[in-house]
Amino acid sequence: GFWYLLLTGDVPTMEQTLEVVEDWNQRSAVPEYVIDVLRALPRDSHPMAMFSAAIVAMQRESVFASNYAAGKFNKMTCWEDMYEDANTLMARLGPIGAYIYRMKYKGDTHIAPDPELDMGGQFAHMIGQSDEYKDVARMYFILHSDHESGNVSAHTTHLVASALSDAYYAYSAGINGLAGPLHGLANEEVLRWTQNFMQKLGGEVPTEEGLKEALWATLNSGQVIPGYGHAVLRKTDPRYTSQREFCMNTSGLKEYPLFQLVKMIFEVAPGVLTEKNPWPNVDAQSGVIQWY
Repeated sequence: GFWYLLLTGDVPTMEQTLEVVEDWNQRSAVPEYVIDVLRALPRDSHPMAMFSAAIVAMQRESVFASNYAAGKFNKMTCWEDMYEDANTLMARLGPIGAYIYRMKYKGDTHIAPDPELDMGGQFAHMIGQSDEYKDVARMYFILHSDHESGNVSAHTTHLVASALSDAYYAYSAGINGLAGPLHGLANEEVLRWTQNFMQKLGGEVPTEEGLKEALWATLNSGQVIPGYGHAVLRKTDPRYTSQREFCMNTSGLKEYPLFQLVKMIFEVAPGVLTEKNPWPNVDAQSGVIQWY
């Protein structure tokens, strides 16, 4: 349904939404040769390198590239071929990501898809997560789906596609940019920093005054507070706010010590960072939610 909204600007009816679901279900089977590529990679390869390799391996199926090679390129209608490729990619990305996760971290045992589930629920199901996580996946996919064109991954896909490279080449390139610590890897970086910060604080949520002193010590040592000071933000990232509300309304998660620390950093850090850039972005707590 959100895919329909992003592409048309219209909120779809249930019937229109289910047409997309049915289309993606028919496209979602991951080709065996993609599995062969993944299994040929060293098991200590980074998941994002595996993801990128799987995507670019499917380039041979590009409708856009095939029609261009056959002399059927028309700049007024070529979007239709790009749309076909993009739909196939969207249908397969979740299953590919789930396969990589289970191969690397869950003993190489895999879970068959459930055709009755939506995209977020399907991903949670295929990685073997709890029912509660299905709403986390839904939230993540929606909050990250409408990326403005100025960030690394969205800009890269536009740039590569401007050379008339097909969606597989363009999306794989975007994933490579997303893998960097100043972009998609930031949520892992923030999570690691928050865990280490909690450890330095004795493993307990500090007082506000104690946290303020610790934050100043971090800044005075030349380090940054990860998740804060994003170049384009002039107020709190609304995706951060949505995630915060999700945490506050989820029993167990709202009492989780790491979230309690993230919550307090949100309340204290802007005052400490007033002379710099005090606004948190989505990565300032997204890793903590995943870890929980």
